[in-house]
Amino acid sequence: MSDLLTVAKPRRNIEALLLLVALLVGVGANMIVGLDEDRGFDSDFWVQGGTLMALVVVFHLVLRFRAKYADPVILPIVTALNGIGLAMIHRLDITNGDTAADRQLLWSTVAVAAGIAVMFVIKDHRILRRYTYISLIVSAILLLLPLTPLGTTINGARIWINVGVGTFQPGEIAKITLAIFFAGYLSTNRDLILLAGRKVGPLQFPRMQDMGPMIVAWLVSIGVLVFQRDLGSSILFFGLFMAMIYVATSRVSWVVIGLGLLAVGGFAALQLFGHVQQRIHGWLNAFDPEVYNAVGGSYQVVQGLFGLASGGLIGTGLGQGRPDLVTFANSDMIIAALGEELGLIGIFAIVLMYVLLVSRGFRAALGTKDGFGKLLACGLSFTIALQCFVVIGGVTRLIPLTGLTTPFMSAGGSSLLANWIIVALLLLISDASRRPVTSGPVSTDMVPAMSESPIGASARARRTPKEGVE
Repeated sequence: MSDLLTVAKPRRNIEALLLLVALLVGVGANMIVGLDEDRGFDSDFWVQGGTLMALVVVFHLVLRFRAKYADPVILPIVTALNGIGLAMIHRLDITNGDTAADRQLLWSTVAVAAGIAVMFVIKDHRILRRYTYISLIVSAILLLLPLTPLGTTINGARIWINVGVGTFQPGEIAKITLAIFFAGYLSTNRDLILLAGRKVGPLQFPRMQDMGPMIVAWLVSIGVLVFQRDLGSSILFFGLFMAMIYVATSRVSWVVIGLGLLAVGGFAALQLFGHVQQRIHGWLNAFDPEVYNAVGGSYQVVQGLFGLASGGLIGTGLGQGRPDLVTFANSDMIIAALGEELGLIGIFAIVLMYVLLVSRGFRAALGTKDGFGKLLACGLSFTIALQCFVVIGGVTRLIPLTGLTTPFMSAGGSSLLANWIIVALLLLISDASRRPVTSGPVSTDMVPAMSESPIGASARARRTPKEGVE
């Protein structure tokens, strides 16, 4: 029988209190929307509020039994973001006569159910390391699906497939499978990538044969940009790999190589593809009347800026602004809609919640003992951070608008599903990192034998007799 070496506390009661606050925020926002629109406590309020409450309570109960040492802050943050997004989509539906909030509520149910399924199916995140190359194959299939007859083009981008009852974006799931592949590959080959190569001045560059994953990631990004005409996903996939390889190696040379490939690909895309030129031109000359009035011009981003400006510091109040004037206000531009009605303070609060969510993901990465878990948690957390930066940067005209969704808030089932799965994986990793440490034999069912991995070999060489290895 193993002996406990450390003492850890589950913190599930703290999570329950934080969930109560998060539900008050999300359901309270929906209540304010109904009161401002003279709808009171109608059936929409009770259905949406009751469903959201039931979903997160079930998830919380699952954590008590399946991952009781998981981070207590992640689920409340995600609940608040999902609730605020649902309230804003419902507010826009009232003005536009749409039913996007009902679809978002349905997808929220599916997404939370998928997250719960992950908690039950994957007992330990290290199991995913077995499927490193299978994840690569699955990623390739997912990214190629929109180019098949199942694919459909919406607003110039071919990133959706028709699934009969609606459309689905396979690339949202691909970012998870790519993160699993990169984490598995880099954790296995980290020492080889670090030690081999040629040193040029202060930088040590890798061997050509070790640059395979970098080239694959670059080709995937360029392929998405060329064939699917989606600039946002292209940036997201390449940025994901760049972050993970830097975390794995801490080598600036990889960043230099990545930036060089990014510059080459970006320059070529700017010269060859009209949709990229249109995005850059609309970004640089957004207030030019010709660009503003052109089809596919800068009308959307400029209207979003006007909405943010009219919101001021404290906003016009939920239900009191005109966010419906902005195209795709409930999806691509939901940050502009929230900025108008919640003001700068409200946007700062939302951004702070994203910062806390990402930081808790990085904390889980720091706490877990295995290299695969560290890289996977870092990659998934960075995906959320990069997506938020690209979206908010595009809405505020810091960078060109790319069309990505704001995690957990924008209308879109694929994004909601993928991000709730990411939350489940982060909770599993945080549970492993916070769980009481026990002494005893290492299970070979969860990770490859240590002799098979360069990381395992170097870790074994550093062990001392005090650690109980005979």
